Amino acid sequence: MCSSKETNLDAVIDIILEKLASGGTVTFTPHGTSMLPMLRDGKDVVVLSRPSGRLGLYDVSLYRRDNGQYVLHRVVDYGSAGTYVMCGDNQFKREKGIRDDQIIAVMTGFCRKGVTYTPASVRYRAYISFWYYTRFPRRCIRSLKRRFGITDKKKEKDKQTEDALQTK
Repeated sequence: MCSSKETNLDAVIDIILEKLASGGTVTFTPHGTSMLPMLRDGKDVVVLSRPSGRLGLYDVSLYRRDNGQYVLHRVVDYGSAGTYVMCGDNQFKREKGIRDDQIIAVMTGFCRKGVTYTPASVRYRAYISFWYYTRFPRRCIRSLKRRFGITDKKKEKDKQTEDALQTK
């Protein structure tokens, strides 16, 4: 089941919570770039279910920050007092202190171009191993690019297009 309709998460959170509480699953298309390259902005669909206990290392969860913002990030470590340390795959800053009561759901799969991938699949597990354990070299490369002014041509072109649209 890999279909979705555009809506604001705040508008349907009560329905999502009810569906999850009854043991069902929820699918939606996340927006943002924090989980790139695994989840593409507005293109892929995530499948969420209610967590069956504590989250495991590298689980992707939907949680609500204390400021009310909904976030879909990965568990990368555990903090003190049973909290989680979360981080998006495309980010390096870790968010500490996420409590169990903030966790809404855990990702049980995602759909890309009609194909569903689950956390148990070999490709998904290989992705996690590669992407997580290459964090340090990727951070160094990103830092060097910024220091020497090397830009991503696609990002630069997208920015120019966005600027042109805003001036119209």
